[in-house]
Amino acid sequence: MATPTEDPVLEIDGIKGEEEETEENNKPIDKVVGVVGEESGQGERDMALSAGSLIHRSGSRPQLDLSKAAIQGNFEERNPTILLPNQSDDIFHLALDIGGSLIKLVYFSRHEDEASNDKRKKTVKERLGISNGNRRSYPILGGRLHFVKFETSKINDCLDFIYSKQLHHGMDSRWHSELPVDYNAVIKATGGGAYKYADLFKERLGVSLDKEDEMNCLVAGANFLLKAIRHEAFTHVEGQKEFVQIDHNELFPYLLVNIGSGVSMIKVDGDGKFQRVSGTNVGGGTYWGLGKLLTKCKSFDELLELSQKGDNRTIDMLVGDIYGGMDYAKIGLSASTIASSFGKAISENKELEDYRPEDISLSLLRMISYNIGQISYLNAIRFGIKRIFFGGFFIRGHAYTMDTISFAFHFWSKGEMQAMFLRHEGFLGALGAFMSYEKHGLDVLMAHQLVERFPMGAPYTGGKIHGPPLGDLNEKISWMEKFVQKGTEITAPVPMAPPGTTGLGGFEVPLSKGGILRSDASALNVGVLHLVPSLEVFPLLADLKMYEPNTIDLSDHNELEYWFTVLSEHLPDLVDKAVASEGGTDDAKIRGDAFARAFSAHLARLLEEPAAYGKLGLANLLELREECLREFQFVDAYRSIKQRENEASLAVLPDLLMELDSMSEERRLLTLIEGVLAANIFDWGARACVDLYHKGTIIEIYRMSRNKMQRPWRVDDFDVFKERMLGSGDKKPAPHRRALLFVDNAGADVVLGMLPLAREFLRRGTEVVLVANSLPALNDVTAMELPDIVAEAAKHCDILRRAAEAGGLLVDAMINTLDGCKENSCSVPLMVVENGCGSPCIDLRQVSSDLAAAAKDADLIILEGMGRALHTNFNAQFKCDALKLAMVKNQRLAEKLINGNIYDCVCRYEPAS
Repeated sequence: MATPTEDPVLEIDGIKGEEEETEENNKPIDKVVGVVGEESGQGERDMALSAGSLIHRSGSRPQLDLSKAAIQGNFEERNPTILLPNQSDDIFHLALDIGGSLIKLVYFSRHEDEASNDKRKKTVKERLGISNGNRRSYPILGGRLHFVKFETSKINDCLDFIYSKQLHHGMDSRWHSELPVDYNAVIKATGGGAYKYADLFKERLGVSLDKEDEMNCLVAGANFLLKAIRHEAFTHVEGQKEFVQIDHNELFPYLLVNIGSGVSMIKVDGDGKFQRVSGTNVGGGTYWGLGKLLTKCKSFDELLELSQKGDNRTIDMLVGDIYGGMDYAKIGLSASTIASSFGKAISENKELEDYRPEDISLSLLRMISYNIGQISYLNAIRFGIKRIFFGGFFIRGHAYTMDTISFAFHFWSKGEMQAMFLRHEGFLGALGAFMSYEKHGLDVLMAHQLVERFPMGAPYTGGKIHGPPLGDLNEKISWMEKFVQKGTEITAPVPMAPPGTTGLGGFEVPLSKGGILRSDASALNVGVLHLVPSLEVFPLLADLKMYEPNTIDLSDHNELEYWFTVLSEHLPDLVDKAVASEGGTDDAKIRGDAFARAFSAHLARLLEEPAAYGKLGLANLLELREECLREFQFVDAYRSIKQRENEASLAVLPDLLMELDSMSEERRLLTLIEGVLAANIFDWGARACVDLYHKGTIIEIYRMSRNKMQRPWRVDDFDVFKERMLGSGDKKPAPHRRALLFVDNAGADVVLGMLPLAREFLRRGTEVVLVANSLPALNDVTAMELPDIVAEAAKHCDILRRAAEAGGLLVDAMINTLDGCKENSCSVPLMVVENGCGSPCIDLRQVSSDLAAAAKDADLIILEGMGRALHTNFNAQFKCDALKLAMVKNQRLAEKLINGNIYDCVCRYEPAS
C-alpha cells in the first residue's frame, strides 16, 4: 500500500494555478470520495499509478493550497513543474460498490515522485527536443489505485479498513486531527447497499453517501478495463484460459452480460453510449436461492464447490435417455445433450434426500448457465454483435461456471462465437464509480501507460479477502510467514468426480489439473496497477498489433517447469548477493528470507495456474523477481559487484582502444562485434556464467571469450551488416543518423563491448544514444550509472570526451555545451536515456517517453544481450535497421532458439522493414 512521504509536497506537471470555486468560505468543506453497488467480485487489486495519474480540479477532492507555489527548473519550459510547498492534503479518492454479497472498494493514494534536477538529463532532453510537459493542460499526480473487497456480511471490517487509512477524509491519518469541526465528506454510492447502509456510514464514519447510477458505473468500468489492460479479456474452454487481444478501434459495439441476482444484457456502443436491451430474472439469485433450498448449503461459494463434484446425469434427462442411448442425429442432438433439466426427477420414485447435493448443484448450474448463454447469443444475433463479455458475482472466477457458459455459447452459435470473460470483472461497478468523478483523468490513459504488478500476498490470496493494511516492512515480513501457513489452507485441492459426460452435448469435466482442481482455480489474481503516463509505445516497431515481446512460449508446461527450475536454483545465490549488498546485517538476512519465500510462492502459484496473473511469458517472470526484490527493499542487489567490475574494465579500456585504432577499418568493425559478443558473457543472471566467475578474473574470462569468437557464428549476418556500414568497392554508404544502443550488463559488457562500438559510430558521424534500465536488475547497468562510466572512459579518449560533452554527459563541460561552444559543434553527441523498465528484458510496448522521443530520429537500433535480444524481441520487426547481438548462455535456449549450443553467438542484422 502506498503511503505519503514525510514531506507533504505535491508536484504537478503542466498546471496553471486557479482559485478554488466556492460559494461561501464559511460553508462546510464538501468532498466527494465515491461508491457503487453491484454484485460481482474477484480478488484484491492494488492498482498503482506512478509519475502521473491524472487528478483534475473539482469539488470531489481536497483543495489545493497554491500559496507560495513556485515553478521549478527552466521558466522557459512549455509546461514546467510546479511545486506546492504548503500543500498539506494528500489527494485520495474512494469509491465503493456495495452489493448483496460483496463490497468492492477502489481508492486512490498519492505516490510521491521526487523531481529530478539532474543537469545531464535536462541537456539530453534539450538535445532530443523533449519538453517537460506531458501534452496535457491539467495536473498530473503520481499515485496508486487500490482494489479491495470485503464480504457484505462483514461490513464493519470494511468500515474499520476505511477508518484505519482515513480514506473517508481523503488524506493520510497524520492530518485528520487538523480537520475543521464542520468538515463533511461525501462518498458517492449506488446500488442496494448504498441505500441500505447509508445510516451506518454516517454513524461510523460521519460521511454521507451520494448515489451514482449503477448501470453507468458498470459500463464505464468495463470500457476502462478493456481499453487499459492489455490482457483483460479471455476465453475459458474446458479449463483452459486464452487471453484475447482486442483492438481498441474495434471494441464497440459489444454486449456486456452482467449476471448478478438477475441478468442484465447491455449493448455498449461507446463511452457513455449504452442501453439495456434484454435480461432475465433467472440468474445468480435463482441459483443461490434454489440451491440453498435444495442442498442446505450455507454460502454461495459452498454451492459452487459442490458442483465440481457433481454428475448431472443422475438428475437431468438427456436425449439419450429418451432415445435409448442413441443420438437424435436428424436434428443434430447428441445422446448427451440435456433434454430437460431435472427431468429425471419426474419419473423416478425418489425424495429430495435421495439425490446427492453435488448433483443438484451441478444440474442447477448448467440449467441457469445454459439459458443465460442462449439468451445472450440470441441478443448478439439480434444486434449483429460479435464480442460478448460476461461478468457479475455469478461468475466469480469459477472455472465450471465459465466453462458451462462457454460451451452453451459455442453450442448455440455453432462455434462461430466465443464467450469472453474479464480478469477484473468483479470491480466494474466500483471502478465505474471512481470514474464518475469530474475529470478523473483515467479515461485518457492507454494500455501502454499501465503496468500491473503483484504484491507479495498475491500467490496466497487470489480471489480471497485480504487482511488488514500492512503499515511497514516488518508487518509485511510477519504477514509473509502467516501467508505461508495459511496458503496450504487456501490452495487445498478439491477432489473431482471421475471424468464423464456431465452436460450439454457431451461436455466433459475439465481435466487440466490432472484430476485435481482447486475450488478457486480460475480466481485470477488482481495485481497492483501502476498508472505511468510517461510510458509510450516504441515508435520504431514495424507493426504494433503483431508485436509479441516474449520469444519463449510458457504455455508449454515442460518449458514452464524448466524455467521455474532455473529461477528456483538461482534463488539462493541471488539472496546471498542481495543480503551482501545491504552489508549482511541481521535485518537484511530477515528481508532476504522473506523475499525468497515470497518469490517461491509466486512461482508455485504460477506453476499451478500459469494464467493467474495474466498472459505469462519469461519476461514477466524475470520482472516479477525484480519487483519482489524491490518490495523487500533490496534496491540494487549487485551494486558492489557492478562497481568492482566497472573499475576493472575501465582500467584496461585504454589498451583496448589503442589496439582497435591500429587496425584497418574492416578488421576493426569485426573486432568490435566480436568484443560485444565476448563481453556479453558477463551475466550474473546465467548459471553457467556465475560458475565461470569462480574460475578466473574478469580480464581472463574476457580474453578466453574473445579467443572463442570463431566465425561463422550460429546466427551470422555480419557480412550484411559490414556492407551497410562500409559499403563494397568504391561505393561508400552514408552513415546512420542516430543509433540507439540498448546496453545490457555493467562491467566488461558495457565498458569493453558496447562503449567501443558506440565510439566507432561516433567517429563516423552517427549520433549515439545509450539506452539503459531505469531501475537495477541483476548486474544490468542503469541509466543513472552510465554517465559516470562514460565520464571515466572519456578521460582516455578524445572521441568519447567530445561526444560526451556535446551530449551533456560531462557535468564540468555543461556550461560550454549549453552555450553552443564552437569546439563541440563539430562533434556528434553521445547521450544516455532510460528505457522505462527495471527488468533484464524489455517490452517495447512500454518504454520511457525520453526513449520514444530519441527513437523518432533513429535509423539503427542495436539490441544487446540475452534478455533484450533473445528472451524478448528476437522476432521483433522494426521500421529501421536492427542489429541483435548476444551470446547464448543457456543450453536449452540455444537448442530451442537457434538449434545450437551454450556460448554460441547471435549476430542478426535486419534492414529496415
